[in-house]
Amino acid sequence: MRKVVLAYSGGLDTSVAIPWLASQGYEVVAVGVDVGQPGDLGAAVARAETLGAVEARAVDARARFVETSLLPALAWNGLYQGRYPLVSALSRPLIAQVLVDVARETGATAVAHGCTGKGNDQVRFEVGLGALAPDLEVLAPVRDWGMSREQTVAYARERDLPIATTKDSPYSVDENLWGRSIECGALEDPWVSPQPDAFELTVDPAEVGAEPIEVDVRFEQGVPTGVGGEDHSPQNAIAAMGKIAGAYGFGRVDMIEDRVVGIKSREVYEAPAALALIAAHADLESLTLERELAAEKRRLEPVWADLVYKGLWFSPLREALDAFVALSQRSVTGDVRLRLTPGGCQPIARRSDVALYDDALATYTDQDSFDHGDAAGFVRLWGLPTRRWAKVQNRK
Repeated sequence: MRKVVLAYSGGLDTSVAIPWLASQGYEVVAVGVDVGQPGDLGAAVARAETLGAVEARAVDARARFVETSLLPALAWNGLYQGRYPLVSALSRPLIAQVLVDVARETGATAVAHGCTGKGNDQVRFEVGLGALAPDLEVLAPVRDWGMSREQTVAYARERDLPIATTKDSPYSVDENLWGRSIECGALEDPWVSPQPDAFELTVDPAEVGAEPIEVDVRFEQGVPTGVGGEDHSPQNAIAAMGKIAGAYGFGRVDMIEDRVVGIKSREVYEAPAALALIAAHADLESLTLERELAAEKRRLEPVWADLVYKGLWFSPLREALDAFVALSQRSVTGDVRLRLTPGGCQPIARRSDVALYDDALATYTDQDSFDHGDAAGFVRLWGLPTRRWAKVQNRK
């Protein structure tokens, strides 16, 4: 009998996929990969055997996720279309790697995911799996069976499958250490505002009763190592920043997004930790990066985000770009002070022992060390091409 390794979340689609794959003649090994999603993943994975899986595993990949995915994303200030911090896109390459590892260990000849035919994740999984293990067959039961979400719920109910999603609670949620994405239900109408029950990581900004606060964030070579005056591991720094920013209602994103498959979709995200840390990190870079390096990095940031969003994590360009950003982060060490207000997060102060800001050069006081006499010659040479162009054009 053929064996398949299924990326299992415990949600509606992957729960239904187990009996469906079994009906197609597969022995199913269900693998839940812990990247910081809430709930008891161990219990959810154990439930997979009651659904028909021959084996079920829970793999704790949180530390690996932070090190290999989230820290590079922070180094790049990674935002797709300038807004989405790549919450789901960042976890898919790591999950694909775990699937391949389990397939090799168990002798499986196929791997499977629970993505639909409209989504981005099918691209991320299948392109990644193709790069990692082109010999493995890739199955997409949710895409192949062609059922609507309502039909999938009905399929589960008819078979008494233990799932949480119902017609009354239709959201499709994906969450990890970097944030949370919310889809489906009323959110499919871009004219309908998200309802309060869609959010869990952030409070309604209108209901924040606290006064604004200021929080210091510490970075060591681009890695967050402290929040609010307390030292943290990067993983704990992400969690601490998420709690603080979320309590002020910061981190909500509601956008029309261009998916890989060519359609526009309405996407709602909560990413208080990601967006607050990116704001602080980018601000510190403005203090510590040399001008031309900073300009080139800003030019490449959307390139990197596009590669990750479009499932090209294992491309040579992404690998080359990460080598570039690693060098750029050597001097990104220092502190940034964030001011949190209801729904807002603003860098208001920054400092670094390797800052390129020089008081004596920047000041307008008597302590000014800038040689103003050099400026006249610089301006004449800088404007020479433009003056020459204007002279020729005027003569015409």
